[in-house]
Amino acid sequence: MPLRLLAATTVCTVVAAGAQVAAAQPVADFYRGKTVTMVIGYPPAGANDVYARMVARHIGKHIPGNPNVVPRNMPGAGSLIAANHIFNVAPKDGTVLGLLVPTLPLEEALGASAVKFRSAGFHWVGRMAPAPNITFINATSPVKSITDAFDKTAILGATGRSATNAIYPTVLNNVLGTKFKVVTGYEGSAAAMLAMERGEVEGHSATYDTLKTVHADWLAQKKVNVVVQYSLTRHPELSDVPTTVELARNPEQAQILRAVSSASEIGKFVLTTPETPADRVQALRQAFDAMVKDDAFIADAQKLRVELGPLAGGALQKIVAEVAGMPADIVARVKAIYPLN
Repeated sequence: MPLRLLAATTVCTVVAAGAQVAAAQPVADFYRGKTVTMVIGYPPAGANDVYARMVARHIGKHIPGNPNVVPRNMPGAGSLIAANHIFNVAPKDGTVLGLLVPTLPLEEALGASAVKFRSAGFHWVGRMAPAPNITFINATSPVKSITDAFDKTAILGATGRSATNAIYPTVLNNVLGTKFKVVTGYEGSAAAMLAMERGEVEGHSATYDTLKTVHADWLAQKKVNVVVQYSLTRHPELSDVPTTVELARNPEQAQILRAVSSASEIGKFVLTTPETPADRVQALRQAFDAMVKDDAFIADAQKLRVELGPLAGGALQKIVAEVAGMPADIVARVKAIYPLN
């Protein structure tokens, strides 16, 4: 064998052997002394940033080897820049975690141009909390339940055509035949709720925690009726309010509504890179499960006034796989009623 070829072969063999040793390294030995980066696909100070930094403060003590966990904000393109980075650039060894937009699987399935990843290729570690969206309407409106919305019109304030607060009720109109009238142009949920007070509109769609934060008094004083939840399961505090999936009349409608509502169920989550060794993925999932039961973590969440509703990584991965694997005809139906930025 020529000397150069022999040398090159030897180097490749040593590198491959080193990679095999690293992969076979006990999890605690691998993480000991390491720094794990928590990539946050959002700017600082928002709700998603709060959840991600809370994880960064607590998960390290539950990972074997107790690595240091450092948060890093990487906003842009609705957190798709961070998603592309984690999937394509970050080390695929379990030293990078991420909290990103929960519409990742849906945007991939619908062919968003900025998507350079496969959602099901990420390893989903676990969810801290769901992010259930709801439609709520002034108690003075004739529409007091979702049943009423099929034969009476309620005017809902929204921000923009491609915002979820416009998309979700529009989807119900197109799929089920409700009669919501969506008026766009409001700067945010606070502005839309102010318009409700002024009588310009009758209702609005937002996350449940937004309503509780901005107008807990409306709920306590029964000034609004929550008529529907855009989620896969009922929120414990809204046990008498149906989900969109429950309203489906056939399997096709159910699949469309499950796809659109998936972001609420995926919620505030943690994932890691594709190709991460299976034992490290298992260790990260076990660490996450231990963290969300930890009294210190729960106390931190209570102090920050953020909601918890954990879901294990395996269950979360199944939701993602279902959205990513939608049949082509369902994708076409959803794409027609779900504008992409």
